[in-house]
Amino acid sequence: MRSSWSWASEAFVLLIRCIISSYTFITLPLYYVIQKPWKVKENYTKLRAKPLNQGEDDFIVYKSVTTISDVHAKFIQDKVDTMEKVFCSAVSQHRNKPALGTRVILSEEDELQHDGKIFKKFLLGGFQWRTYIQMNTEAENFGRGLRELGLKPFENVVIFAETRAEWLIAAIGCMKQNMPIVTLYASLGDDALIHGINETDVSCIVTSQQLLEKFKNILPSTANVNLLIVMEDALKPLELDGYGTAVRVRSYQEVIRRGDEASKTGLFSGAFHLPKPGDTAIIMYTSGSTGAPKGVIMSHQNIVNAMLSYTDVGPLYKNDVYMAFLPLAHVLEFISESLWMLFGIPIGYSTPLTMTDESSKIQRGCQGDASVLRPTIIACVPLVLDRIQKKIKEKIEGGPTFKKAIFNLAMEYKDEWIYHGYNTPILNATLFKPIRAFLGGRIRFVLSGGAPLAPETHKFMKMTLCCPVLQGYGLTETCAATTLMDFDDNSWGTTGGPLTCCDIKLVSWVEGDYRIKDWPNPRGEIHIGGSNVAVGYFKQPEKTLKAFYEENGRRWFRTGDIGEFTQEGFLKVIDRQKDLVKLQHGEYVSLGKVETELKINSLVDNICINADPTKMFPVALLVPNFDQLKNLAEKSGIELETIEDVSNHPRRQQMEQLVLKELQKHAVKCRLQKFEVPQALTLLSDIWTPDTGLVTAAFKLKRKNIQDHYQFLINRMYF
Repeated sequence: MRSSWSWASEAFVLLIRCIISSYTFITLPLYYVIQKPWKVKENYTKLRAKPLNQGEDDFIVYKSVTTISDVHAKFIQDKVDTMEKVFCSAVSQHRNKPALGTRVILSEEDELQHDGKIFKKFLLGGFQWRTYIQMNTEAENFGRGLRELGLKPFENVVIFAETRAEWLIAAIGCMKQNMPIVTLYASLGDDALIHGINETDVSCIVTSQQLLEKFKNILPSTANVNLLIVMEDALKPLELDGYGTAVRVRSYQEVIRRGDEASKTGLFSGAFHLPKPGDTAIIMYTSGSTGAPKGVIMSHQNIVNAMLSYTDVGPLYKNDVYMAFLPLAHVLEFISESLWMLFGIPIGYSTPLTMTDESSKIQRGCQGDASVLRPTIIACVPLVLDRIQKKIKEKIEGGPTFKKAIFNLAMEYKDEWIYHGYNTPILNATLFKPIRAFLGGRIRFVLSGGAPLAPETHKFMKMTLCCPVLQGYGLTETCAATTLMDFDDNSWGTTGGPLTCCDIKLVSWVEGDYRIKDWPNPRGEIHIGGSNVAVGYFKQPEKTLKAFYEENGRRWFRTGDIGEFTQEGFLKVIDRQKDLVKLQHGEYVSLGKVETELKINSLVDNICINADPTKMFPVALLVPNFDQLKNLAEKSGIELETIEDVSNHPRRQQMEQLVLKELQKHAVKCRLQKFEVPQALTLLSDIWTPDTGLVTAAFKLKRKNIQDHYQFLINRMYF
């Protein structure tokens, strides 16, 4: 028998439906006149790219139909063709405006948690800002300081540090002296770090105080290194001893002081050694998802052309504010921050541990970075959006039944009217306001890149944040620029049309059954050609020759990704050659596709699908969301105290069957084929972080490492 509360809840929702229907009927003519939905719908389907050939051969080439922006045209006219010129242009335009902001750390204190554990938490103040002039002076002095310490133009300099203002300033300082920077993710393990340092023959490494200790172990394996420059922490004293007599250790501020003194005494105070467009700006190491990291050589003109193509997508405004937290060693973050500087958009630095009021390093009662900064723009990887979506859904599911019903009603209503070309300003300002407040309340758009974004997550985040979520597609080898959704694009699961800096070629891949003559849309391996395509891989001519080629005066890159172009000119990345496994019965399983769909389930924190070509079905290694797993287990009388209990629990197999059933239900909702759905899984208590070597710094799976690490468990699932 149904409870009176259930009847009351349904009656309340029915009443709300009636009120909404009446309101819609009365106000629709007004909305029609003001919002002009017919124009909005026209923009949904306008052409983004056109084919340059009709696919008579085994390939078809698409080109953007977008007109370049006034900013783009002016930079071409003024011959702004190096990153040094880009930064100088930004400084001359925005002189005394705030450029780079860092929060003041007032103290670090122990905080007692509800479970009796003690965590260290930050008490943070507001943001302190460097103006463009101050930033430029600091960068110039840093470059001069490097010259004072014996470095010369064309000499590589490693930057191995977390995302922070000093990272970008050091990079600008190097570029002003035509010293290529070598970027290495702060989360790299010792072997990968040693590989990058030795391969690029560097003598100087710029690092942070937090990472300095790492060099006590690796310096014996990096014979050329004789100078460490350390960006200081706000609270802890810098210890410079213990690194041997052959290595000089200098603070970042000391290098700045040396450069400042040199500018006043006349030494290195004259013209800088300015780069040319074809000179190397960055050797950017990939995150190494398929083996040892490769150093991608990017020229100044590669980066400038990629960055300027982003200006063609949509408007940026004077009151925009950007919150930076992705690794600056990631090409998307470096390109983004360079672009915002060009437009005078303040960049406030954050971390995943301090971003929101609920972040793990924020002291109780202290606001997170987003609440203080109130950004209008963020760039993130899909994993971040997946976790935000799960957090929102958990709160909705854990609330009263009527609130859940109202939320679902609002999402249904909004979805319908967005489809018809309307916005929902009252819902945005009321029901969705608390969700927007999670990221400061002013987000105007979100950039997503680095991995495929699940269509469900894409749609959910766009609707709840009440702003465009612009998914793009690019690689380190294309300077993060290939495609990007524009502000009028209302599609889900696409990456937008080609940017103006490149063309996209689809090449039939017969082995994988992807052909350009497929119906209804051409499909094939994605090749990218344009001025944004990198020079090649550092000291790896064979890999360069395999991945890059020249054709009709244009440089092309073979991505290994499989794409599909829609009739509107949107690119959908639908597969990856290395992720495609042919099962025993002849069906192909796309591991990445299955992972993307299953990862959005609330039970999943991370997942790796494995498929053995000699078997009939795939299996899954699953890192669970502990709170969700605990709730599911309790319904079957299984008690869990900590995540560590999962691996050794006496009823582990029962838990795995419970989770497997939930995942299989989810797979049906996602319309996965039966042969794509895992038929066995193993629950893991390990948390996959870059430190484990199982995921990259961008949290992409290192599939080979995971398989090697868990081979025994994989074998067990098949027998």
